[in-house]
Amino acid sequence: MITLKGDNIYLRALEPNDLEFVYAMENDQSIWEVSNTQTPYSRFLVKQYLENAHQDIYEAKQLRLAICQDEDFPAIGLIDLFDFDPKNNRAGVGIVIQGNENRNQNIGSEALQLLIKYSFHHLNVHQLYANIGTENKASMALFTKFGFQIIGTKKDWNLVNGVYKDEAIFQLISKNI
Repeated sequence: MITLKGDNIYLRALEPNDLEFVYAMENDQSIWEVSNTQTPYSRFLVKQYLENAHQDIYEAKQLRLAICQDEDFPAIGLIDLFDFDPKNNRAGVGIVIQGNENRNQNIGSEALQLLIKYSFHHLNVHQLYANIGTENKASMALFTKFGFQIIGTKKDWNLVNGVYKDEAIFQLISKNI
């Protein structure tokens, strides 16, 4: 896996020493709504996941990359391609940045820009999509900034703390960038 470098961050493949970081991210209930997580993950399951993270995107249908700032390797976020469909040349995109201190710092923008370029130019993806809760204004603004367009809203799609919430589907087609 090549490292994808931007001006201030880089994306890299997950490593075994990311165990505690991924474990903390997966078990951070404050982001479960955006990550569509329902239950806690054990260290054992995260370790198994990391042991299989080397699988090719064509085999796993997913690519999860760590978002890093410093050369000493610690991750501050994750960005994913999921539901990779090479027949129809499309994939879903998800991103999460750990900690409020790392948000609104242009980290998500740079990571998404790198992933879009990688997807269209190296994987030859024709379209990317993202599912975003309609109350998540920051994510909606981030994806819109890069040309993603809302193509529909799924009403009462997610049950969050006993309340049904809408979810928008955003799409970016390569010919539109």
